[in-house]
Amino acid sequence: MTAFAANVYDFTMPDIDGKPLAFKSLQGKAVLVVNVASRCGYTPQYAGLETLYQKYKDRGLVIVGVPANNFGGQEPGTNEEIKTFCSRKYNVTFPMLSKVSVKGSDMTPLYGFLTAAKGGDVKWNFTKFLVGKDGQVLGRFEPAVAPDAADLAAAIESALK
Repeated sequence: MTAFAANVYDFTMPDIDGKPLAFKSLQGKAVLVVNVASRCGYTPQYAGLETLYQKYKDRGLVIVGVPANNFGGQEPGTNEEIKTFCSRKYNVTFPMLSKVSVKGSDMTPLYGFLTAAKGGDVKWNFTKFLVGKDGQVLGRFEPAVAPDAADLAAAIESALK
């Protein structure tokens, strides 16, 4: 699928409850795709991501959390455990996908598309890909870039225009 994808709207993935999330349903919105983990030093970014979502969702930003256990075994839980953790600890309301692999031979095709567009393989949890309203990858922000970073906010503001 990766080689034939024109944009992120070509992908459908199971959400955290196992229901299909067709990215084409997000067409016309800016989307921030973030690989997440519950036991990472960056896990507190969930709070900042939720704040960012609340700030911009009415203007057309969707954040999509993508649980992955690729780095240091920091997302060992089941989808149900991840969902419970995110809602209880961080009050996450943005869409979450089912746990996938974001690098290596079993990398989900969505991440094949994202990493081919910007920066190559994901190196750690909480790497953020900003996708424009046209479904193309506009930018990549490494894990150390906090959800409230000025450069991320500027990129989101630009994507929402």
